[in-house]
Amino acid sequence: MLMLLFYIKNDRYALESQRVVEVVPKVVLKTLHHAPDYIAGVFNYRNRLVPVIDLCRLIQGTPCRPLFSSRIILVNYQSHNDNSLTGSRYHTQTQEANASQPSHILGLMAERVTDIFRKQETEFFVTGIKVNTAPYLGEMINDAQGMIQCLQLDNILPERERTLLLPQ
Repeated sequence: MLMLLFYIKNDRYALESQRVVEVVPKVVLKTLHHAPDYIAGVFNYRNRLVPVIDLCRLIQGTPCRPLFSSRIILVNYQSHNDNSLTGSRYHTQTQEANASQPSHILGLMAERVTDIFRKQETEFFVTGIKVNTAPYLGEMINDAQGMIQCLQLDNILPERERTLLLPQ
């Protein structure tokens, strides 16, 4: 499985590259006042209004730093309400469960979006720790430099924010 690697401060995270539409430079965003602080804003992407989530603020509570390698990762986001798809076969189950669900483009702002890597599904492991306030934290990968946390894209937005940001 091909994964996109990025950082939030010094911690490494990964996304399934199959869900990535494009990686674009940071752009000026239109602020959505009174939205949760991790919603960085929206921008026009090919005549589509795309909401952007600041992953640094969502995960660690501080905004993404203005690094040269900070980017917006545009992903296909499936809008569904089933958060039960977890475990070592999450990737395949999610694809099957979402085949009939509408897809939206969602922007994810992150730092040091510079690398891709390939791992077999057998190399992913479940931590056994479930954080109810962060259902988007998925399986882990271990390599020579340490651990990499995988994100479960479909769990990144709580239902309230899905309703606010994504057309039905």
